[in-house]
Amino acid sequence: MRKTEKNTGRVIPFTDLSSQYHSIKDDVDSAIKEVLDSGWYILGKQVEQFEKNFSHYCQAKYGIGVANGTDAIHLALLACGIGKGDEVLTVSNTATPTVLAVTYTGAKPVFVDIETESYTIDVNKIEENITKKTKAILPVHLYGQPADMDPIMELAQKYKLKVVEDACQAHGAEYKGKKVGALGDIGCFSFYPTKNLGGYGDGGMAVTNNEELDEKLRMLRNYGMKKQYHSLIRGFNSRLDELQAAILDVKLIRLDEWNEKRRRNARIYDRLLENVVKPIEKEYSKHVYHLYVIRCSDRDGMQKKLTDAGVSALIHYPVPVHKQEAFGEFKNISLPFTEKYSSEILSLPMHPDLKEEQIRYVSDLINSG
Repeated sequence: MRKTEKNTGRVIPFTDLSSQYHSIKDDVDSAIKEVLDSGWYILGKQVEQFEKNFSHYCQAKYGIGVANGTDAIHLALLACGIGKGDEVLTVSNTATPTVLAVTYTGAKPVFVDIETESYTIDVNKIEENITKKTKAILPVHLYGQPADMDPIMELAQKYKLKVVEDACQAHGAEYKGKKVGALGDIGCFSFYPTKNLGGYGDGGMAVTNNEELDEKLRMLRNYGMKKQYHSLIRGFNSRLDELQAAILDVKLIRLDEWNEKRRRNARIYDRLLENVVKPIEKEYSKHVYHLYVIRCSDRDGMQKKLTDAGVSALIHYPVPVHKQEAFGEFKNISLPFTEKYSSEILSLPMHPDLKEEQIRYVSDLINSG
């Protein structure tokens, strides 16, 4: 094993957006120039084209560009008729926007514990949480790994529930050969810069195969209007802009290639790492490794060791949503594995441009204890 030293001067960033930009600079700059030359910046041909291309990529009929991933979930729930007095089943080991989107509708999030290998919603614990108030299930395809969707869809059909997929970390991930996002009623994506498909600012999209939901979402994102200045419902200002759409369309054609590089890097980590719990790709899934998350007993100590050696390692997420101050009404809920897991997880550097020698350096640090 190669010896690694503290403060070697080496720096391994968690992600590297600059390198990605420079690899496609000419195409991105050309796309931006085209938008600027057009003089049209909101809901124009670039958004229309990207909506068409991304929804086709997701094997969905319709795509509705919105301002961010949080809005995608919020508006998706509203389009499904979710509102005050309703309950939405979801998980607590997620970014807070997942749960905030539920609360924005006036509905109550009901937390279900997670499966111990995939860290996605435990499908065996969903039914016991369904009540007369339950109106939707919101599974999170966490870290790039799909939730187990078949049992979820069976329960949704049995109890007449809507299914909204939080696919904000899972662009291009597959469940039994089908892209996530088009498996439920609506799939929601974020194009935050660090995502597998990320813009140079905020952006999001909802995809669906349902024409009625498509129509509702288009009204909801633009003040409730079908015709300019005529609001049919009370909508919002949540629109993907032309610049981001043009940039994302350039990047979309490279998404599968970048995802394969992430999968390659994950396999290298898998081969090299010792004495930690490594992520598992479930038999039903194609994991796209938005994040490569390990578990270790002394997580904080390991993070400090990596930081001291120039390696950026983050925690996704250190405090489950139900234990956060903003969600104090849920603090007494018991989610045993969610809580245990949050104290052990550590996200290692992961991006398409990560080099094998960098992965070896990180792995040697971890293996040395």
